[in-house]
Amino acid sequence: MRALAALGISAAVLAACAPAAPKGVDKAVLDEAVSSAIGDPGTCVLIAEGGKTVYQYGTHVVCGRTLPTCEGQGVQTLEQLLKATPATAERKTASCRSNPEGTRIVAWASGPVAGREGMTYAAVMEASEAPPGIVIADKLTSAFARAGLGTK
Repeated sequence: MRALAALGISAAVLAACAPAAPKGVDKAVLDEAVSSAIGDPGTCVLIAEGGKTVYQYGTHVVCGRTLPTCEGQGVQTLEQLLKATPATAERKTASCRSNPEGTRIVAWASGPVAGREGMTYAAVMEASEAPPGIVIADKLTSAFARAGLGTK
């Protein structure tokens, strides 16, 4: 019983630490739009405004993973990609095999949120059959617009 109570408290604390949603956007609507577009247990989406993370889709474990950048030998976390994405940049996408056996794929997408000045996003999906990063970027643009965040 104690273990169950401790687990419940831990979950509540972690949920309280996660960013809610950008101002003027319903988190449940945005979660559903992202889930419908690219939802997968290996997916994380972060949105920042003015350099501060204001939205997270995905668990802290998934969002905190270090995965290949697909641009050489380096690795990165999604937060590192988000921080390196200027609001004035063009979107950036990449995809590659993420494990030595070649059985998993990592796909990255990042860029400005269309129609929201100063707002950027970064997304990663790692799975046995992840779509390319450019597909993730396209689907997220539509998902954001459906949720009232940005334009298509």
